[in-house]
Amino acid sequence: MGWFQRWFGKKQREEKPEEDWDSIVYARDSVDFSDEEQRRRYVESCLEQMAEASREIDLLTGEYQLVTAYLTDTDEIEALPEKEREELDLIARKLSVLEQETDHYRGKKDRMSDARYYQMRRQEAEVTEGIEKLKEAESYAGLVKRDLRRLDGERHAYEYRRAELYNMMNNLRGMAVIFVTALAVCMLMLFCLQFFFHMNAYVGYILAVAAGAVALTVLYVKYMDADRERGRVERGINKIIQLQNKVKIRYVNNRQLLDYLYLKYETDSAKSLESCWNEYLQEKEERKQFAEAEAKTEYYQKALVEKLSCYRVSDPGRWIHQVQALLDKREMVEIRHELIQRRQSLRGQLDYNTDVAQTARKEIMGVVEQNPSYAREILDMVDRYEEGT
Repeated sequence: MGWFQRWFGKKQREEKPEEDWDSIVYARDSVDFSDEEQRRRYVESCLEQMAEASREIDLLTGEYQLVTAYLTDTDEIEALPEKEREELDLIARKLSVLEQETDHYRGKKDRMSDARYYQMRRQEAEVTEGIEKLKEAESYAGLVKRDLRRLDGERHAYEYRRAELYNMMNNLRGMAVIFVTALAVCMLMLFCLQFFFHMNAYVGYILAVAAGAVALTVLYVKYMDADRERGRVERGINKIIQLQNKVKIRYVNNRQLLDYLYLKYETDSAKSLESCWNEYLQEKEERKQFAEAEAKTEYYQKALVEKLSCYRVSDPGRWIHQVQALLDKREMVEIRHELIQRRQSLRGQLDYNTDVAQTARKEIMGVVEQNPSYAREILDMVDRYEEGT
C-alpha cells in the first residue's frame, strides 16, 4: 500500500519554514529509529544539546551570584541604623569633597567624562579581559552566522533537490500511464486486425508486449532510483537540521553574551571599548600628578572600606568608587537598576539554557515512549552521559 501511494500519490506542496535561529527544531518523524545509526545520532544530538546548555549554565552561575551579591550589598547599606549611616556618610562626604577638588583639572574639554571614567575605574580589573571577550565573541558571532548561512544554503539545496525528485517521480508515473494506455490501444488494434480482418497479428503482439515491457522496466528502474535518492535527501535534511540545532544554541548564547557584555561595559563594540580604555589609561596617568589629593583620597577610601567591613557587605572595596551612591539615593537607585538589568540578562540566559536542556531531555523521553523496544539502549546512553558530567 505504501508503494502504491508513492507511485500514484499526488505531490505534496511544501512550504519553506520561516528562518528562526533561536528555536530548536526536532525532526523525530523523519528519523528511522529502527536504523541503529540514525537512532544513535539523533539521541546523541539531544545529549549534545544538554551538554552545551549545562556548560553555559556553569559559566553563567558565577557571574549571576556575583551580581546578586552586589545587589545584597546595596540592601545592607540602605538598611543601616541612623547613627552608623551618619558615620558612613561623613566619610563619604569627605571623599566627595576631595573628588570635587580634583574636578578642576578634570574639567578640561578634552577630558573623559566623569561618568565614563568612574565606570571604567569600577571595572578596571576586568576591562582588559572584557575587551578580549568582546573581540572573541564578535569574531565567533561572525563564524557562527556564516555556519548558519552555509547550513541554510545546504538545506535549501537539499529541499530543492527533493522537490525535483518529487516532480521527476510524478512525471515517471505519468509516462507509465501513457505507455500502459498506448500498449492497451495497440493491443486493441491488433485484436481488431486479427479477428475482424483475419490478419496474422502474432508478431505485432510480441513486438507490442516487448516494447511495453522494456519501456515500463526503464521507467520502473528510474523511479526506484529517484525514490532511493529521495530517501538519501530526506536523511541529509534531517542531519542538517540536527547540525543547525547545535549551531543555533551557540548562536543564541553568543548573541546574549554580547548583549550582556555591551550592557555591562556600556559600549557597542570591542573597538569602542578598547578606544575608551586607552583614553582612560591616559587620563589615569595624568591624574597621578595630584599626589597630595590622591593621598588624602586613599586615606578616606581605606576608612570607608574599614567602616563597611564592619557590616555585612561582601565587597566593601567596590564602594570607594561609588561614593555618590552612598550620599544620593538617586545614584543608588541607578546602580540597583543596572544590577537588576544585568541579573535579568543573566537570568534570561540561564532560563534559555535550562529550557534547552529540559526540552532535549523531554525529546529523548518522547523517543523512548515512542520506541519502547529501544528504550533500554537509549536510557543507557543517557546514563553514560550523566555519569560523564
